[in-house]
Amino acid sequence: MDMQRRDVMKYSAIFGLMASAGLITPAQAQEWNKAAFEGKTLDDVFKVLGAGKPENSAAITMIAPDIAENGAVVPVGINTTLKAQQMAILVDKNPSALAAQFFIPAGTEPFVTTRIKMGQTSNVYALVKADNKWSVAVKEVKVTLGGCGG
Repeated sequence: MDMQRRDVMKYSAIFGLMASAGLITPAQAQEWNKAAFEGKTLDDVFKVLGAGKPENSAAITMIAPDIAENGAVVPVGINTTLKAQQMAILVDKNPSALAAQFFIPAGTEPFVTTRIKMGQTSNVYALVKADNKWSVAVKEVKVTLGGCGG
């Protein structure tokens, strides 16, 4: 499926704003992994990211509500004591499993937060890469009003 013009413009604007705010460097903006965001299943995304079968980790805290009243704007965050290089948020039952990916510069506190869309009740995964090894934490989020066309 080709990206439509508005999608290209939207992503360009988002990366431009993030770069101007110093949140990402231009090199990081270029690292956008189209194949990972097109992955339909968790295994698809794990494969593209090179995560293999990530191990559960108590060092990762998934910050998300137990119940999301509106699946269009679900607040989700990841906090970890690991020296994170990357963090990603995946939603098991979304049309595309990867909801967000973050590159963490060295010396930065490993904490991210964003809002994601969820079409239905699902497990949400906090995936963290530290020391070139992927780890994961999982939390079920119940959605009462779907946000992905539901």
